[in-house]
Amino acid sequence: MSRHGSPGPHGSPGPHGSWKSPISGDLLAGGGISLDALQPDGEALLWIEGRPLEGGRNVVCRAEPGADPVDLTPPGDEFDVRTRVNEYGGGAYAVHAGTLFFSNYADQRLWRQDPGEPPQPITPEPDRPAALRYADARVTPDGALLVCVRESHHEAGRVVNELVAVPADGSGAPWVLAGGRDFYASPRLSPDASRLAWLEWDHPRMPWDGTELKVADFSGGVVVGEPRLVAGGPSESIFQPEWSPGGALHFVSDRTGWWNLYRERDPSRSSGDEAAAGEHGPSRASGDLASRASGDLASRASGESVEALAPMEAEFGAPQWVFGLATYAFLPGGRIACLYGRGPVQHLGLLEPGSDRPTPVDLPFTCFYPPQLLALGDRVACIAGSSTLSPAVVVVDPATGEVETLRRARDLDLDPGYLSVARLVEFPTEGGRTAHALYYPPANPDARGPDGERPPLVVMSHGGPTAGVVGLLKLGVQFFTSRGVAVVDVDYGGSSGYGRAYRERLKGQWGVVDVDDCVNAARHLVEAGEVDGARLAITGGSAGGYTALCALAFRDAFAAGSSWFGVADLETFASDTHNFESRYLDQLVGPWPERADLYRERSPAHFAGRIDCPVLLIQGLEDEVVPPSQAEAMVRALAARGIPHAYLTFEGEQHGFRKAENIKRAFEAELWFYGRVFGFEPADPIEPVPIQHL
Repeated sequence: MSRHGSPGPHGSPGPHGSWKSPISGDLLAGGGISLDALQPDGEALLWIEGRPLEGGRNVVCRAEPGADPVDLTPPGDEFDVRTRVNEYGGGAYAVHAGTLFFSNYADQRLWRQDPGEPPQPITPEPDRPAALRYADARVTPDGALLVCVRESHHEAGRVVNELVAVPADGSGAPWVLAGGRDFYASPRLSPDASRLAWLEWDHPRMPWDGTELKVADFSGGVVVGEPRLVAGGPSESIFQPEWSPGGALHFVSDRTGWWNLYRERDPSRSSGDEAAAGEHGPSRASGDLASRASGDLASRASGESVEALAPMEAEFGAPQWVFGLATYAFLPGGRIACLYGRGPVQHLGLLEPGSDRPTPVDLPFTCFYPPQLLALGDRVACIAGSSTLSPAVVVVDPATGEVETLRRARDLDLDPGYLSVARLVEFPTEGGRTAHALYYPPANPDARGPDGERPPLVVMSHGGPTAGVVGLLKLGVQFFTSRGVAVVDVDYGGSSGYGRAYRERLKGQWGVVDVDDCVNAARHLVEAGEVDGARLAITGGSAGGYTALCALAFRDAFAAGSSWFGVADLETFASDTHNFESRYLDQLVGPWPERADLYRERSPAHFAGRIDCPVLLIQGLEDEVVPPSQAEAMVRALAARGIPHAYLTFEGEQHGFRKAENIKRAFEAELWFYGRVFGFEPADPIEPVPIQHL
């Protein structure tokens, strides 16, 4: 028997959706934390924990070798380590010799926290609240300066991004190191601090469309001379510039169609000198891909030689929605640890000097998310998990595969039978193409469906849309599958993880290709006899919410749907959203306002009359990425046409919910909503959701 009294592996029959499950709303919302932003400090490891039970605030933790982790961020609600640069943030803190530098959410200023001392602000207080924001900082070796991204919010909505230097003791105002471009990221100092590398790009491109990697001499706290272009351009995305211990610049580029690892070779040193200095030796890769990758890139790199270290049809990078991502790290002896893979299946590998392929480390993990890889001596630290294994901060010895777990996102005392094991699915879609998904069948050792009854299916469309399905344990998915509802998480065309060509399927086709792939994922499972074709629902958050609303308005495949803070009116979104995404739709739909016709044609709010099934809308009232006006436009349109709908709003929530009570209410409301539509009664006591016009 299970810990919860299972009668056996087949369980008792009961309608799908009505099964009793230990994966409760309380467990879903309050029992865990989020993990992010690993940073080394000598032999110690730091990370950020997001804590729903503390109002969603973010706390920096530190683990010394052989000791339990401790909180560095003071208790209470005064400090919340989070930056709002580009709204999505990331790179909210840096550390040097035990001193912590962090962005505080309330005021967006940089603060300094010396060991045993309370935090002190080191950047000026702006004229308007949170008008000056900082992210992605690195500290100079002498600890005197921070080099970081600054985002300035001026009057009339004008936003300026720059690279700045900040005195680490707060003794003066920051000064500009580089400016004039729309966006900056990844300022990285060489080991001797004589050179500075960074990424820059302009509207309308997003960082996965095209970025430029620049390098300049750095002396006296300023950039000296004209920066030079190393790699990148309008159609080449550069990710994670990083200096090796010997001073060689590495980076990830997708110029061959896949994000692969490259190195700039110093023409003043021979390969033998580089190897002697402990660098990763020249790649022995052969074949068209390797020669094209290294040769073409070298021809575009300002006369410098650049070589591909492991040319593969695999992704070594990720879309840069946030700052501070890292998929490779340097180990002693010229070795490079790296994260790579396709779609939701990833590997931790070890690239030896002279080798052209990483050797995968045998681990129980299939997903490393968020991608945060760093070196701790001979070992590496990362955040790892699988579809049935909660993510954790782990330290791995890549030579032996030995794993030390420092912190797990949640400790689950569950019979594994309650966890649905994700299954990779490939299915045919429009244009003779193939799309991808993770399918989660119902799983509960205490219950089974009645003979002949197939389960309802919830189709999940992820956000971004240039993101991808994450193969970590998702209790939000297991909340449904353990109650008898199947889930398919769709990596529609436009998703990251399958190369640039797959990612670009969505160019000019948002609201078409993604919707087709979600519909075809559902049809594939219906035709395979896995699910009930009469009880199909679609859900998604943010961009995934837009896909869900489009599917309801422009297709007839679904009997219900829900949108979590999803886009409903593209015309309004084009002018309402924040700076980072303000020109994103140029790539996904077309230039605005020249193609205003397309924006209207693909806006579900203008076609609510075509929806013939109930719709649930869930919205945070402080969301500045997808403002409440989007959901309200959809609500007005549904109400005017008498379409059954429910609208749940949450005070104090932004783009993605952080408070435990709100997470619980939203998931339980979605389950209750599907129960009303599909005719099942959830086993949980759930506060009903008012549905208008039902």
